Amino acid sequence: MSNERFLADAQERGLEVEVIERAAANSLQEAAEILGIQPGDIVKSLVVKHKNGSFLFALIPGDRQISWPKLRELIGVNKLSMPSADVALEATGYERGTITPIGALGNWPVYADESIRGKRISMGAGAHGRSAFLHADALIAAFGATTADISEPL
Repeated sequence: MSNERFLADAQERGLEVEVIERAAANSLQEAAEILGIQPGDIVKSLVVKHKNGSFLFALIPGDRQISWPKLRELIGVNKLSMPSADVALEATGYERGTITPIGALGNWPVYADESIRGKRISMGAGAHGRSAFLHADALIAAFGATTADISEPL
């Protein structure tokens, strides 16, 4: 069901997405090895809760982590947080490890780390054991994402 929602939204947004089946991975590093790519080519879709109760997506390369000070400054707030796995599932319709803005239940703002521009990336495809490949610039355009330096080294 979530895979159908993912594919329907990708098509509606005009995104060319290649979804592949892969063995289950216990970590992002393991997923990168299975896919034959570098961890930085996997983009994590992080659900971030705003202090007003709304959500946003932060797209962060797999070899980096979210920079809370940079993201808070960009948005102009003093408090952001990561919701629990249950809250993220209820908000997006996707389990952690499969989350993506494509086909998510909420139509929230998307903030992408500027380092993903120009790359062919892999990201969650809405279901375990599946990865999506697409061009980051097309994803950014399809969601009208704000791009900025919002990450830092792990």
